[in-house]
Amino acid sequence: MSTRVLGLVRASHPEPAAAVTVVAALLAAGVGHSAAGVVVVALTVLASQLAVGWSNDLIDAERDAAVGRTDKPVTTGEVARPTLARATAVAAVAVPVLALAGGPAAAACATLGLVSALLYNRPLKSTPVSVLPYAVSFGALPAFVVLALPGSPAPPAWLVAAAALLGAGAHFANVLPDLADDARTGVRGLPHRLGPVGSRLAAAGLLLAATVALVLGPPGPPSWTGLSAVAAAVAVPAVGWYAGRATAGRSATAFRAVLVVALIDVVLLVTSGRVV
Repeated sequence: MSTRVLGLVRASHPEPAAAVTVVAALLAAGVGHSAAGVVVVALTVLASQLAVGWSNDLIDAERDAAVGRTDKPVTTGEVARPTLARATAVAAVAVPVLALAGGPAAAACATLGLVSALLYNRPLKSTPVSVLPYAVSFGALPAFVVLALPGSPAPPAWLVAAAALLGAGAHFANVLPDLADDARTGVRGLPHRLGPVGSRLAAAGLLLAATVALVLGPPGPPSWTGLSAVAAAVAVPAVGWYAGRATAGRSATAFRAVLVVALIDVVLLVTSGRVV
């Protein structure tokens, strides 16, 4: 594999791109998509994730160079900016084209999620409403998956709301480890304005709200598994907060704690899709 291709893979933010794509595919299978439908959903979401990841590295190239980010292929010269720009454009165009296989409503949701995420990269990342694109894009994901299923009803409000809350919580958790670097380069999104303590509280609260929505939203009484998930969403951040107070890596400890809750929410999100 050439250096350029490897650089493009690294610039795509492969770990979150793969994670979101897998979650979308599992959710698609859970709501009843055929094998072909699951593939279409996965390819659409993957294209969206590639476009967002590549545009992020393209836009942040100068900022990443300023803070010495040697893990960024554009900064190290593995990928040229024009190459990354062309790759971003191709991936972005592929999203609505692929999503149209699920119908115009599904394509509209997929496109909304993509446009919202691109607007985060520029200009909303450094504004007080930086959390909004995360909420919109995450909320659009299950809506797209459900609407792409032939003959499906509208996605339930609790499912979309839970995904939006999960995305908003993920925003605060994702920024925690980078607050110092962001401050050096003038990034002033909502987490930076709230500070480390406020961001940890926001992440924990939003992820708890997502857990509650996923447990109480589906028809019928909540299961013991769901109630246990709510208890974990309360306990895990509290334990992480307490443990972090005794260490120098306070933000890192809090970040890992909210990631555990986010993982619980993802499992609940995928399994809750069966009620659609």
